[in-house]
Amino acid sequence: MNKELLLQVIKDQRKVSLIENMVKREKLKDIERYKKTKHIVVISGLRRCGKSTLLDQVRSSEKQRDYYINFDDDRLIDFQVADFQMMFEVFIEQFGEQDIFYFDEIQNIKGWERFVRRLYDSGKKVYVTGSNASMLSRELGTHLTGRYAQVELYPFSFGEFLHFHKLPYNLKQGLSSSERSVIKKNFLLYSNTGGIPEYVSTGQVDYIKMLFDNIIYRDIFARYHVSNEKQFREMVYFVASNIGKDISFVSIKNMVGLGSSNTVREYLHYLENSYLIFLVTKYERSVKKQLYGNKKAYMVDNALAKLVGFRYEDEKSRMLENTVFIELKRRGKEIYFFRNNRECDFLIKQENNIVEAIQVCFVLRDEQTKEREVEGLIEAMQDCSLTTGTILTNDEEDTLTVKRDKTYQIKIQPVWKWLLKTT
Repeated sequence: MNKELLLQVIKDQRKVSLIENMVKREKLKDIERYKKTKHIVVISGLRRCGKSTLLDQVRSSEKQRDYYINFDDDRLIDFQVADFQMMFEVFIEQFGEQDIFYFDEIQNIKGWERFVRRLYDSGKKVYVTGSNASMLSRELGTHLTGRYAQVELYPFSFGEFLHFHKLPYNLKQGLSSSERSVIKKNFLLYSNTGGIPEYVSTGQVDYIKMLFDNIIYRDIFARYHVSNEKQFREMVYFVASNIGKDISFVSIKNMVGLGSSNTVREYLHYLENSYLIFLVTKYERSVKKQLYGNKKAYMVDNALAKLVGFRYEDEKSRMLENTVFIELKRRGKEIYFFRNNRECDFLIKQENNIVEAIQVCFVLRDEQTKEREVEGLIEAMQDCSLTTGTILTNDEEDTLTVKRDKTYQIKIQPVWKWLLKTT
């Protein structure tokens, strides 16, 4: 790596960083807990979901903020692990000695964890971001076990979306009719546009298309050397078209013409590592059945889901379910789905127990739909020894008491209110 070029990159990046008037990300509260510890703070998440902005917000809160570099820069294509020492020297020459380092998209540099370990051992504080869950975990586990704290960032929550549009709210004080109407109107917008910051800002569909291609080509094809491009993209199209529906590795293999179901499993693993698509396992007491059973798939953002997949008549219902799933991921929940005679969308596991059952339905107005959703939820509650459950809808609110072998309490709540209650 040429030293003069490296210096130029560092100077150029300083000009575009530390943007003012940014939406304060909710994950800052998690990072605050680790500021005074020795832990390396690892911020991971989808490409362009706001990791760099979050890192800038961390920097803005520190007096020492100069040791920053973003490795997702084409001029750093030749940067190798041996160049970290030269980078360190450039930092000292330009800014004097500091104890806090900020490395953006660090997974682009093979062997980065060795230098970060050296910084950690010398008492430095290090923040890193990356767009690949598996690669970060593998590298961190090899050299940095017990020395890091991981914070996963997702696209804007609904609360962050409202803050972006400068729409304050306070559920504790209650909402006026006009405030409620504004929030409901913006929830409809949020359901369509999702929460990828640049797309929320511009609404340019071409940006979403470019983002999707970057994830596929840069985060998956280039990194894992995928050769079956046509079949891979057809697989992504199929999964994105069946959000919230059962998917089978064998049926996907047959449909897109891949060699084996193990290849499908591997490709889906790549998509999960890139934070684009997530698989949910059916809750079973047999671990083997959980591993080999059918899965359900969700996407990290509604705008990407709408772009990538084919949409059906029940699009509103699927997007609502996808919104709930991503919020559960944002809250760090361990998620399963339930199916026996009937079905329940989400079970939340904590340690070794199921602690929550959630059903998602766009509307409950007709009796047939209401019976199906309520009975599916109750069956899941009975199976998991729960007496309370939740049905999330587009805009209905009620409380049901249902008597079976026990008395079950079901809270019906609008998704928009549920999204805001813990933000």
